[in-house]
Amino acid sequence: MKKIFSLLILCISILIFSQEGINFQQTSFKEILAKAKAEKKIVFIDAYASWCGPCKLMEKNVFPLKSVSDYYNTNFINARFDMEKGEGPQLAMKYGIRSYPSFLFLNGDGEVVLKNMGYMGEDDFLTIAKEANNPKYATSSNKELFEKGEKDPEFLLNMMRLYADNDYDLAKKVSERYFEVKKNDPLTKDDLGMLLYFLKSPNDPNYKVFVSKKAEIITLMSEDIYKQFDANIKISKILETSLDQKTGVINDAYFYKNAIPLIGKDDAETALNRMKVLFYPTVSNYTGYEKAALEYYKNSDSFDTEELIKAAWIFSEHVSNRISLKKAEEWAEKAVMKSETAENTYILAKLYAETGNKDNAKMYAEIAKNLAVTQGKDATLATKLLETLK
Repeated sequence: MKKIFSLLILCISILIFSQEGINFQQTSFKEILAKAKAEKKIVFIDAYASWCGPCKLMEKNVFPLKSVSDYYNTNFINARFDMEKGEGPQLAMKYGIRSYPSFLFLNGDGEVVLKNMGYMGEDDFLTIAKEANNPKYATSSNKELFEKGEKDPEFLLNMMRLYADNDYDLAKKVSERYFEVKKNDPLTKDDLGMLLYFLKSPNDPNYKVFVSKKAEIITLMSEDIYKQFDANIKISKILETSLDQKTGVINDAYFYKNAIPLIGKDDAETALNRMKVLFYPTVSNYTGYEKAALEYYKNSDSFDTEELIKAAWIFSEHVSNRISLKKAEEWAEKAVMKSETAENTYILAKLYAETGNKDNAKMYAEIAKNLAVTQGKDATLATKLLETLK
């Protein structure tokens, strides 16, 4: 009898323990959205990776807290997805998840209501939940709310951030309403960043804000930088006009004729090469890209290594000229020196292989493979490269 009683207590303890923490649904993403829509609730998704230390700390230290679990279990449909398994990779691509942990709050249509990332404590984790838990988000999509004339500045600011990458035109319209609503309020540094991000032409409604608030803006940046931005905004229209959307050809002569009087020859050349570097890969004009990138990244110390490694990758895939590939090697070397990741070292190894430096190619392919295995990433590319180098 004593043994039965002890076993019963153990079972009850296990049951109680198992009920602690956030109640994550064990079902498909589609079913989770359907449940959220039916219950008129927001979905909370913990987007994690099995190797991620901060993810494990959230699971250990924050998710089990009573204040956290009570709030999340009461107000949300909760789910967890490993971003490298099952439905995870598809969700990571859909929602632009590049770091872990990432926290998504979605409505029943799968639209992002709020997105955040990184380890956070109890108070911050509850704060983002309360911000996302607005009844109107559960019953209407962001776009519906915007179309109905929603003018809440926090809503508009959040919507700008959410759509900036995947629907720029919509985010730009949201920004125009945001700055109209805030026209009598002082600009913050974040506001100025948003204003400049969505300002592409003197014909944009936000350009009036940029001009009318000049005195205020030059307290946040120097007048010289303000003038530079103004010149870039003006030539952006010239860049747009220089591009034939049907053929993908950029009219250099037209651009220089109109841009040099505004910003000078050197800055005009830099602006044109920057446009080509951004545009040519989208239309598979890799010959034009190669020429522009070699000129644009000539002084590679002036550029972020993430930008350089992207250029190095494009060269490794689409460029055959050995002199050009040697230049891409330099870009990849800078990136690896700053951050030795599986991706960076693989690109460097691939470039070494293509320029005939077999010893370095083997060494860095091996490093890339080991890093991928250690970090729980796919080592297929590095493994295949090693096989070709035997």
